[in-house]
Amino acid sequence: MRHGEATPMHSDDVSRNLTSVGQQQAEKMGLWLQKMHAPSGLLVSPYVRAQQTAEAVKKNNTFLFEETCQDIIPEGNPQVAADYLETLIALHPECDTWLVVAHMPMVSYLVDQLCAGHMPIFNTGAVAQISYDETRHKSDYITINAPANVDA
Repeated sequence: MRHGEATPMHSDDVSRNLTSVGQQQAEKMGLWLQKMHAPSGLLVSPYVRAQQTAEAVKKNNTFLFEETCQDIIPEGNPQVAADYLETLIALHPECDTWLVVAHMPMVSYLVDQLCAGHMPIFNTGAVAQISYDETRHKSDYITINAPANVDA
């Protein structure tokens, strides 16, 4: 998931907040996620707008595992992030559906690392759906859903 709409860039990208629209996007996608996927594992960027997005999603979802991860920041290494996510999946079998809340371009690059040849562009608040087969360490890209295109 890409974070919701954020305030314009200033001198400190890390501290940018969600706008009221971004908060609404995150809440809407949180409702949609609860109805469609009920994620139980959460990995979130330390940046304020991603943390705020995760908090909005958590209003309607219960996570068995949550972690803030320095590897999923905008300039992070997508291979490291994908490897770390796969490690968490293996270590936490109680979590059958995972949500990663991060940024462009990381979210696009992460999808490409998991599903080679698929690098969707994420609108703010959008969620890409991926099916992951842990036994084969293989992922299949399903689709991407944006707040404007879902019913919550």
